[in-house]
Amino acid sequence: MIPVSVIVMTRDEEANIRACLQALRRFDEVFVVDSDSGDGTAALAEEMGARVVPFRWDGRYPKKKQWCLQTLPFRHDWVLFVDADERVSAGLAQEIASLMKTGPRAAGYFIAGQPVFAGKPLRFGAWNRKLALLDRNRAAFPPFPDLDVDRMWEVEGHYQPCLDGPAGSLRGRMTHHDAKPLHAWFDRHNRYSDWEAALIADGRLRILAEREEGARRLLKRVFHRLPARAPSVFLHSYVLCLGFLDGVDGWDYAVARAFYYWQVAVKARVRRGGPVL
Repeated sequence: MIPVSVIVMTRDEEANIRACLQALRRFDEVFVVDSDSGDGTAALAEEMGARVVPFRWDGRYPKKKQWCLQTLPFRHDWVLFVDADERVSAGLAQEIASLMKTGPRAAGYFIAGQPVFAGKPLRFGAWNRKLALLDRNRAAFPPFPDLDVDRMWEVEGHYQPCLDGPAGSLRGRMTHHDAKPLHAWFDRHNRYSDWEAALIADGRLRILAEREEGARRLLKRVFHRLPARAPSVFLHSYVLCLGFLDGVDGWDYAVARAFYYWQVAVKARVRRGGPVL
């Protein structure tokens, strides 16, 4: 068994939880931290051997990820955050197992996420990267002033944890495959765009950019200053990252990503009192 504690945060994830947990069978400890799901998420998780921990947010900090780091009775120092709609590949599991044997040299590791859009795995296009494997003694999600943002919820927004030490990268991937209907993707990103627009409108997003290190900080600074982010995102995903090699699926995904940043721009402009074009 891999000596890593896995944290899966859930709310109404019956459609995803079984496949998620099946991919985690090699890990020694798996927590499902459930926010009062109204479907069969908790029962399915228990049936598959996960330790289900209830969570109810009080509307303040810490939010869910930091609460997990502070509260769960871990057996191990290393933790892996996995979303319910993510699947740890066999190659990634083996890479983490080897890393634990040789001894990690970083305080956390970035893992690439392969998107599945409309049921189709994408080989190219823009994949996400996030700090998901963490030494819990050297990682934290500090409070960030976003409690005022409408429709943002109990989980920290789209930002990385702060590390007391260097960050590394793993070659293995997690597949991001939401088994829910496609409208769930658009609903979720509509909510995320509310959050990002609110932080752009009054300059708070720059604070998050400054938390990044090295090249990631520079890239975020440049990206936040782009005058036409939506077309730039489309070109990055579809052309620079070779999304066109995925055919119509790559086109759809690049358009969906561009649409997200168009939403952000419109919502931020409205918050600043500008015109809706």
